Amino acid sequence: MNKLKTLVLVAVAMAAAIPLMAQHKRVSPHETVSADIDGAKVSIVYGRPYTKDPKTGEARPIFGKLVPYGKVWRTGADEATLLISDKPLAIGGVTIPAGTNSLFTVPEESGASKLIINKKTGQWGVPYRESEEKANELARVDMTTAALDKPVDQFTIVIEKNPAGGGVLKMMWEKTQYSIPFTVTK
Repeated sequence: MNKLKTLVLVAVAMAAAIPLMAQHKRVSPHETVSADIDGAKVSIVYGRPYTKDPKTGEARPIFGKLVPYGKVWRTGADEATLLISDKPLAIGGVTIPAGTNSLFTVPEESGASKLIINKKTGQWGVPYRESEEKANELARVDMTTAALDKPVDQFTIVIEKNPAGGGVLKMMWEKTQYSIPFTVTK
């Protein structure tokens, strides 16, 4: 029954995005990653850009250049990244209700980067108009920033089980990893 409910949630989220996708041409490949964390099905639907420019094939600097510091980033490519869960999640001390939400990121050169969880879905690209979107924000929480040992060419998001309980959402690209733990609320 839970698998059916999750499948329906993912299908509804994808169906809602179809009209938006018809208006815009995707540039990057897209992926859905999922994990079962403490009885909850947690999924991320996102665009996976490369460090190489899609037109020229040349490597481009990512954080601080393509993705400016201090500005809201859509956390991937094309339409906004989706977070889908069939149970409420606690992220950064904030309870996020079950359902589908959008994820945005504010990378900071100092490392004090933020994850924005927004209840509005279907946004395409940027800019993120904070004056309009603030009312739709469920949370703006701190993420841990770390340097990677090896560069990651294609933007990657993973959902892992946390040995201490709950899960960890990790986003990796170029030489940087952002992560934030979460728990499933009952």
